[in-house]
Amino acid sequence: MQPRPFVLERYFSRYEFSARYLLSSSDCDGLSMSELLSWADDESRALWDGLSLGYTESPGHPLLRREIADLYTGVDPDEVIEFVPEEAIFTAIHCLLEPGDHVICTHPGYQSLHQLAEDMGCVVDKWMPHEDQGWRFDPADLESLMRPNTRLVVVNFPHNPTGYLPPRADFDRVVDITRRAGVHLLCDEMYRFLEQDPTTRLPSAVEVYDKAIVLFGMSKTYGLAGCRVGWLVCHDEELRARFQTYKDWLTICGSAPSEILSIIALRNRDRIVERNVALISRNITTLAEFAAAHPGFAAYTPPRAGSIAFARLLTEPSSMDFAESVVREAGIMVAPSELYGYGDHHIRIGFGRKVFPQALQQLHGFLVARGRHGR
Repeated sequence: MQPRPFVLERYFSRYEFSARYLLSSSDCDGLSMSELLSWADDESRALWDGLSLGYTESPGHPLLRREIADLYTGVDPDEVIEFVPEEAIFTAIHCLLEPGDHVICTHPGYQSLHQLAEDMGCVVDKWMPHEDQGWRFDPADLESLMRPNTRLVVVNFPHNPTGYLPPRADFDRVVDITRRAGVHLLCDEMYRFLEQDPTTRLPSAVEVYDKAIVLFGMSKTYGLAGCRVGWLVCHDEELRARFQTYKDWLTICGSAPSEILSIIALRNRDRIVERNVALISRNITTLAEFAAAHPGFAAYTPPRAGSIAFARLLTEPSSMDFAESVVREAGIMVAPSELYGYGDHHIRIGFGRKVFPQALQQLHGFLVARGRHGR
């Protein structure tokens, strides 16, 4: 299989480390090594100080898997396999599917969640949201897409790039639809715990459905994207064995320093989540003020969860044209909707960075200089 280009990643490679302001980052600000290590308890500090850079256990460090299992109800550490997050998606798709299988996937979304299945010869139907309903994914639409040969439903809640989080009743219907069909449910939960209202938090799919496989990791919620630590959780022992066999042909095992840093972070997860949710909330307020000052620029629904939103540009010729102009003239990077194969009228906005107000101030100057949208 020769994969097609990962359009979002190729675009980010052009600007992510050269643009002065990133207004579309999907992660939260990275934690510094010094701050993270200052939070280490005696056990994890001893692990760090005594760390040798040899091979690690292929399923993941036992203490790391224990900390991960504690994020869930009814999950044993043996039901967790550590992966680099992108490799986790690659592994799950290739272990669950055969050419010709039918797959349903939320869209727009992270390209590998649907592209990998398409590239291996599966038929993929895209479950589309209703923008006029705050980006709602209607379970009735999912049900209408189900076929006798459906083998997998792929969802991403909280959703990238819209920031949508379904209400519990809708989520329960999604689980019920997949359960009645007897198919696997692959749930990308990379933004879990970043709910603006914690009472809206959904159970993990693996807590409510025995054929669910969930993806999570340290990149978004916990500000450790550079560690490259993620995981799959699955109750099915035979399927986990297939995942593990597949991993043997990829990274084999994880990074020893990254595992210890992730243990420290997960033992301090409440303070990290509290900080990041507060930052996102402040930046949501800042964007509301900016939007009020630029009423002709964009319309958007604030995220219910996660660190991103999908804004509709109101007068720009296309989102790609706007993105290329604003990065060239003002040093601001945004992610246009063309990268998602979702028309040419939206941009992704990221709320997880401290520099967000400065980026908006720069955007203000750019819009005023062009004689549009400002007052």
